[in-house]
Amino acid sequence: MITPRQTAPDLEVPTVGGEGWKLSERRPDSFTMIVFYRGLHCPICHKYLGDLNRKADRFAELGVDILVVSGDDAERAQQAKSDWGLDQLTVGYDLSVEEARRWGLYISAGVGVTSAGIEEPALFSEPGIFLIRADGTLYFSSVQTMPFARPSFTEILQATDFVLQRNYPARGEA
Repeated sequence: MITPRQTAPDLEVPTVGGEGWKLSERRPDSFTMIVFYRGLHCPICHKYLGDLNRKADRFAELGVDILVVSGDDAERAQQAKSDWGLDQLTVGYDLSVEEARRWGLYISAGVGVTSAGIEEPALFSEPGIFLIRADGTLYFSSVQTMPFARPSFTEILQATDFVLQRNYPARGEA
């Protein structure tokens, strides 16, 4: 389990249309937000990441650097970025099951074709959101066992603004 105020594990993944992304090299003004999503097969991820894409500029104003990442391969990640209109987001891919477990994510076994008509991978991670301070320590996390009932990006924006204005400390470290 990753504990608030402790150094988060490093994460290194390739990105769609980019060289690659490494957490230890990030230098955000306030936070790095990592959004782990299930993959192209997930229609809820499509809607959820679309909402984040629309709010990306506001997160940037608060000094938040964003990565969305899944275990999808390059082709599926590119398709998600393109088909879902994620033009404001850095989309990572090739997240291994072992790496997902290091972050405390739940792993599911694929059961076939989803309502989106796309085959699930044999294994994939369930959603998680992590806010990492510029010093590399965990500030906030939310890990889920299911694709639905995720934290609202509107509420995360409001909370981030509050945290930055009040220098509110990370909680859950005891």
